[in-house]
Amino acid sequence: MNLLKTLLTGAAMAVGLAGAATAGEKVKVGFIYVGPTGDFGWSYQHDQGRKAIEEAFGDAVETSFVESVPESADSERVMTQMALSGHDIIFATSFNYMDHVMNVAKKFPKVKFEHATGFKRADNVSTYSARFYEGRAVIGHVAGKMTKTNTIGYIASYPIPEVVRGINAAYLAAKAVNPDVKMKIVWVYTWFDPGKEADAANALIEQGADIIMQHTDSPAAMTIAEEKGIYAFGQASDMGQFGPNARLTSIIDNWDPYYIARVKAVMDGTWSSTDTWDGIKEGMVGIVDFSDKVPADVAASAGAIRDALSAGTMHAFTGPINKQDGSVWLADGETADDGTLAGMNFYVEGIEAELPQ
Repeated sequence: MNLLKTLLTGAAMAVGLAGAATAGEKVKVGFIYVGPTGDFGWSYQHDQGRKAIEEAFGDAVETSFVESVPESADSERVMTQMALSGHDIIFATSFNYMDHVMNVAKKFPKVKFEHATGFKRADNVSTYSARFYEGRAVIGHVAGKMTKTNTIGYIASYPIPEVVRGINAAYLAAKAVNPDVKMKIVWVYTWFDPGKEADAANALIEQGADIIMQHTDSPAAMTIAEEKGIYAFGQASDMGQFGPNARLTSIIDNWDPYYIARVKAVMDGTWSSTDTWDGIKEGMVGIVDFSDKVPADVAASAGAIRDALSAGTMHAFTGPINKQDGSVWLADGETADDGTLAGMNFYVEGIEAELPQ
C-alpha cells in the first residue's frame, strides 16, 4: 500500500506540473529589462528576483534575460524570440513595453506574460506593480525634517502616473512637517543614463537642493550627493555603497516573492491573469534602516509612518488636498482611490513646476 500511495502521489505531482510544460521538463522563464542588470537600481532588482526563482526551484526552471531592451518594436522582437524558443512565462519589466506585450501575447496565447507597472491585460497577460508612493511618503517626511535650505531636488524619468504619484507623495509628506519646503524637479526623459542623472543632480544642487530624490535607475545622483556633501536616498536598491555619508535610507523594490509565486503558479497549473499592486504591508516595498545621519526623533517618526502605511491606518494621500490649480481633489479625511492614483496626471497644490505632457 505504501508503494501504491507513493506512485499515486508522484503521478498527481506530475499532472500538477504539466500546467505549462510536460512533466519532467524545465519551466522556461524569460525577463526583459529596460536597463542593464548592473544599474544597481530598477533592472538590478528585477534580476535579483530572477535569481531568487533559480534558488527557489533549482533544476526545475531555466531562466534567461535580455538587458537594455528599448521600449519600442525591439521589445516585440525579443519577446517573440523568447516565445518561439519555448519560454512558458515572460516578464516584461517596464511601463512602455505595454502595447508590445499585448501584441506578442496575441500571437502566443499559450505563453504567459507578466507586465510590470502597466494596466492592459488579457487572458494570458497579467500586470503587477508596487506602491512605490508609500516609500516616497516615508522619505519625503525625512527630507522635510532634514533639509536646511528648504529645497528638495527630484530627478524624474518620464511624466507617467507612477512617477507623478511619487513626486506628489514625497512633496505632501515633506510639506506636512515643513510648510516652507519647496521641490525642484528635473525631467531627464530616460530611465537609465548616469550622465544625464548626474547633470540633473548638479542642476538641482545649483538651485539650492540639499537633499536629492530620484525616480531613475543609476546611483549617479547618490555619487554626486556624496561628492557635494549633501543627502540622497537609494532608489530600488540600497545604493549605500555609492554614498556612505549621503545615503539617509533607501526604498527597496522586493520582487522575489511575487516572481516565485507566479512561476509556481505556472508549474502547478493555477496561473491566471491578475492585477497586483502591493506595498509596504506585503513586503514589495521596503525601507532600509535609517543611517546614523538621521536624528533619532526623525527616524522614529518616519518609522511610525512606515508602520502606519503597512497597517493600513494611514494613507499617503489623505485630504484635504488640492490640485495644483487650487481645485479641491480630496476633502478633509478623504483618501484617494486606486483608480485616480493609477491615472494620476496632475501635481498637487504647492508644487510650482509645470508638469510635462
